[in-house]
Amino acid sequence: MKKNIAIDGPAGAGKSTVAKKIAERLGLLYVDTGAMYRAIALKAKNEKINLSSEKDVTELAGRTEVELKGDRVFLNGKDVSREIRSPEISTISSAVSRFGGVRRRLVEIQRKLSKSAGVIMEGRDIGTVVLPDADFKFYLDASVKERAMRRLKELTAKGIEADFKQVEDEIRKRDEQDTGREIAPLKKAEDAIVIDSSNLTAEQVIGEILRHVGV
Repeated sequence: MKKNIAIDGPAGAGKSTVAKKIAERLGLLYVDTGAMYRAIALKAKNEKINLSSEKDVTELAGRTEVELKGDRVFLNGKDVSREIRSPEISTISSAVSRFGGVRRRLVEIQRKLSKSAGVIMEGRDIGTVVLPDADFKFYLDASVKERAMRRLKELTAKGIEADFKQVEDEIRKRDEQDTGREIAPLKKAEDAIVIDSSNLTAEQVIGEILRHVGV
């Protein structure tokens, strides 16, 4: 299959889980764009970059290599897949992603990936900005409580300590940052199919997407 599938939605909606499994079933390249911003956020944290300075953060992104290999994320050749998943990095990634220079740098990489093979790409602005001509667009949503529960389970499974209230607060803050930023805010593409996964299993969501894709 050489089609491009875009999946957008807020943090913790289950985009990664669903996209990875669909990629395996359809033989598509899986692209987690959020992980790319998280990688930039991790480097900004490690180098103590001023997150209020668009110039400094954009310069950092320009000299940073981010590579995706399946569900593994490499920052200048180092596997940082686990490090980028903390609540702190989640908040920082939302901060750095509001800068146009950072987004242009990563969107360029993302579009090149989509032209090399059929992709299933998930993030915040895939259907609206990165791949506006995607063959299929979905907007995956869920309640804040459900998303917080999922994220807490995910962090716990990876050995990262967190409590429910902390995770829920981070989710709400991330939502505000993502929907309120001036450049490429989180929003549903007009032609996207909305799926509320609050009461659905991952397999049910996958089945719904595959039905629309015609598989």
